[in-house]
Amino acid sequence: MNRTPHHHPLRLRRSVLSVPAANPRALAKSAVLDCDAIIFDLEDSVLPEKKADARAALIEHFKGLDRTSGCEHVIRINSLDGPDGALDLEAVLDCMPDAVLLPKVSEPQDILTVADWLSEAGADDGPRLWAMIETAAGLLNLAAIAETGRTHGGRLDCLVVGLNDLRKETGIADIPGRPYLVPLLLQVVVAARASGLDVIDAVFNDFSDTDGLEAECLQGRQMGFDGKMLIHPAQIAIANEAFGVTEGEAAEALAIVAAFAAPENAGKAVIDLRGRMVEKLHADQAGRLLARVDLINERKRNA
Repeated sequence: MNRTPHHHPLRLRRSVLSVPAANPRALAKSAVLDCDAIIFDLEDSVLPEKKADARAALIEHFKGLDRTSGCEHVIRINSLDGPDGALDLEAVLDCMPDAVLLPKVSEPQDILTVADWLSEAGADDGPRLWAMIETAAGLLNLAAIAETGRTHGGRLDCLVVGLNDLRKETGIADIPGRPYLVPLLLQVVVAARASGLDVIDAVFNDFSDTDGLEAECLQGRQMGFDGKMLIHPAQIAIANEAFGVTEGEAAEALAIVAAFAAPENAGKAVIDLRGRMVEKLHADQAGRLLARVDLINERKRNA
């Protein structure tokens, strides 16, 4: 039977903030923000003539990073098809981030090439890989791309949707509620889950529209995303709230776990919980949700 793997560690990825590596002020400020992950961007937000300076600034910034905060540190590199991709990977070896975000992933080989490069460079226990899904080819090859993370040796850990590039390439309209994009977004979620990966929703471009962001975060959570990629610190609290765990959800999870742990339910795969049929799979889901609660509380203590 083709089972979904769960060998990737559980991580909080509610809020994933993108920070331009060429912006010294943004780099300095990022160290004190309450986001779950930071993407230090060497790609779209950095002009070609600023790429070398951005790499140097990033290497210096990583020297002073607090690696105990619980925040993931991710570097988005340029495509290996251009002159900067290989230089970015050299900078990755100097920084040793938690993960490397690969842009415009269109086929499995895009993942495997970087994974092999890192291993050959001696980073066997080093960065994980995240993949930006932002091309039509990437959507068509979703399952094959995600499957590169199915094995214990696979570095791929997370898929990130990039709708700005996808809209540009496909001509799909940018309409509130994303009606024509929802089917594509759900495909990314399903592909990620089939291979045991996390999946992050795309950026919301109007950072002054808090109501719009809140609605899109809620939509993303309902579709199954783990969190949202952000472009401004003002968006962090909204994403943390939307992709967090409510008191009611935590209480329900505790009740399910406790019910299955009761002596009278030992060995049962299905139980009656207050007039509702609850299966063992619900207990597994409840356990993972409570683990997220623990991670959230740990982040609060470290803040």
